[in-house]
Amino acid sequence: MRLSSLLALLRPALPLILGLSLGCSLSLLRVSWIQGEGEDPCVEAVGEPGGPQNPDSRTQLDQSDEDFKPRIVPYYRDPNKPYKKVLRTRYIQTELGSRERLLVAVLTSRATLSTLAVAVNRTVAHHFPRLLYFTGQRGARAPAGMQVVSHGDERPAWLMSETLRHLHTHFGADYDWFFIMQDDTYVQAPRLAALAGHLSINQDLYLGRAEEFIGAGEQARYCHGGFGYLLSRSLLLRLRPHLDGCRGDILSARPDEWLGRCLIDSLGIGCVSQHQGQQYRSFELAKNRDPEKEGSSAFLSAFAVHPVSEGTLMYRLHKRFSALELERAYSEIEQLQAQIRNLTVLTPEGEAGLSWPVGLPAPFTPHSRFEVLGWDYFTEQHTFSCADGAPKCPLQGASRADVGDAVETALEQLNRRYQPRLRFQKQQLLNGYRRFDPARGMEYTLDLLLECVTQRGHRRALARRVSLLRPLSRVEILPMPYVTEATRVQLVLPLLVAEAAAALAFLEAFAASVLEPREHALLTLLLVYGPREGGRGAPDPFLGVKAAAAELERRYPGTRLAWLAVRAEAPSQVRLMDVVSKKHPVDTLFFLTTVWTRPGPEVLNRCRMNAISGWQAFFPVHFQEFNPALSPQRSPPGPPGAGPYPPSPPGADPSRGAPVGGRFDRQASAEGCFYNADYLAARARLAGELAGQEEEEALEGLEVMDVFLRFSGLHLFRAVEPGLVQKFSLRDCNPRLSEELYHRCRLSNLEGLGGRAQLAMALFEQEQANST
Repeated sequence: MRLSSLLALLRPALPLILGLSLGCSLSLLRVSWIQGEGEDPCVEAVGEPGGPQNPDSRTQLDQSDEDFKPRIVPYYRDPNKPYKKVLRTRYIQTELGSRERLLVAVLTSRATLSTLAVAVNRTVAHHFPRLLYFTGQRGARAPAGMQVVSHGDERPAWLMSETLRHLHTHFGADYDWFFIMQDDTYVQAPRLAALAGHLSINQDLYLGRAEEFIGAGEQARYCHGGFGYLLSRSLLLRLRPHLDGCRGDILSARPDEWLGRCLIDSLGIGCVSQHQGQQYRSFELAKNRDPEKEGSSAFLSAFAVHPVSEGTLMYRLHKRFSALELERAYSEIEQLQAQIRNLTVLTPEGEAGLSWPVGLPAPFTPHSRFEVLGWDYFTEQHTFSCADGAPKCPLQGASRADVGDAVETALEQLNRRYQPRLRFQKQQLLNGYRRFDPARGMEYTLDLLLECVTQRGHRRALARRVSLLRPLSRVEILPMPYVTEATRVQLVLPLLVAEAAAALAFLEAFAASVLEPREHALLTLLLVYGPREGGRGAPDPFLGVKAAAAELERRYPGTRLAWLAVRAEAPSQVRLMDVVSKKHPVDTLFFLTTVWTRPGPEVLNRCRMNAISGWQAFFPVHFQEFNPALSPQRSPPGPPGAGPYPPSPPGADPSRGAPVGGRFDRQASAEGCFYNADYLAARARLAGELAGQEEEEALEGLEVMDVFLRFSGLHLFRAVEPGLVQKFSLRDCNPRLSEELYHRCRLSNLEGLGGRAQLAMALFEQEQANST
């Protein structure tokens, strides 16, 4: 009786008990099988010769630890094996496989390449990362600033097929979208770029103005070529194998119809005008229609306008759409400013926290007297803040145009605010002040003498002060030619007799920072003898330098340190460069250096990146250490190549008590990176503009940087270079050179003695010593 009652109680839990028993039995059985198979396979893998215990590996598993914790193995490089430098890509997006968003291809012809194609390039080229022009003309000459691809056959279908083949071969891995248009189409570039940014890239898309084939079904549509169309990268990759077959099977007089039939027949994909909520809008321009009078919604919202019969009409369309975009931007700014005013009342500061202009950052607030932004005073003819330190200089060039634009803008705003009751005319600019605020932009304060005219014709002279702000606009990346970091750098070191002793330290630093890591760089020593030095019977002042160069060649096999000997009484930097330039090919990248410079790998790479053949020359500003007798406090030694006592820190603020190690010497321009071809072109232009005695006098007062600045159309890039740190030394200023060069040399020596705090302390100690 008790047994039956017990079974009745356990009957509901009987399946659970049986399941637990069966699970535990199977688990124990599985453990016994694993233990019977031998050692742990993970332990065997660790013990294999190719496992982590290999010396080439960077981590090992500690077998004694049950959790297999990794431990770090120090890197070891076999000195007997040749050193191989790892080359990294220039951009991180290349290493990550990122692609640009949009490439634009323009189909043009022999008759319109120099007219309509040029108009397209001038209106939209600056909005797109890449703009290509395709023509069937063989050997077409590309207009300036345009990249033209010639296929050699003007048949429409053949030209379209070769264009798609070229895009796939050369740019299929670099761009997500391809926009194909004709040169008689005006494209609203910002809207097209925004459209491509809103579409997903992982699908096949053929987007444009959909048109029906004659006699075909409703689903068979092609994109009209006159209004342009978008092709996704994935669709171009799928279409590429079918191009040859479509070119042989499909006959069509129009390239857009040929492409549409090819996509439908081979892939079953037709043109669409709307996708993912984005609609491709276009407008067909009637003949002899004035763009200024078009005001329909279809025109105002169009991505593309077609047909454009001449280049003048293309520019008029661009002017019209640019004005519309500007009006839209001003309208959005006014709406945002109204919202900011409404919300400012709810902030803790209230209306007092509202900055002017509304929506822009407040003026910079200095925290000490060293951070106060100074104002530059100017009039209509002169400015009283000159680059050369003069108290007064003429207002000319871009600075004069800037002041004129500010005065015209002030008059325009005054007339817009007070018309029709009052009308203002400028009589004179009494005073002008401007300063650059890094948080806002260029600020102006103008005292204007105005003539005020009422509606009844009464006139009166008024003096009013107005404030203006030219805000900082959106920062854009300027397109620059591609350069590579594998270019060989040819260092050129001019040496005077007085610098022979310092050249030994330069050669040792050059060996440690360039020859030891096997940088792709060479060195040429330019030995400058005086009129009575190094003659017959006289000792050679550069004997030690030549011996040190020979020792480096012996220490580093395969290295050759060339040297050239010249004799000059007053050596000009340009004349010395003329000698070196004739000894090297035109594609040589020169790094003109000094005996006090210590160029390292980072400096050489920046020289390669910033000196662009036919485009830009680079003249870095080195960091000059102060006199150690006046600035004894130093930081711990820095990296190799920067000298035993680097600045601590460069440009530290003396007002905060930090030891100032030195300054960036803007007066010196002895270091420079440029290509030989660019130098020869600038030198030839100098010789063409100046001849005879005038050229001889000019060469005495010019440095290489001045030659590029005055006689070259290249961009001159001058920036501080923290990698160029020079020890303190007083330069030997040759009085036989021009007055300007001698003045800059003297000024560099004086400014390099110490900071204001160190100089003041030295004067104070000197006065104390004299008084006692």
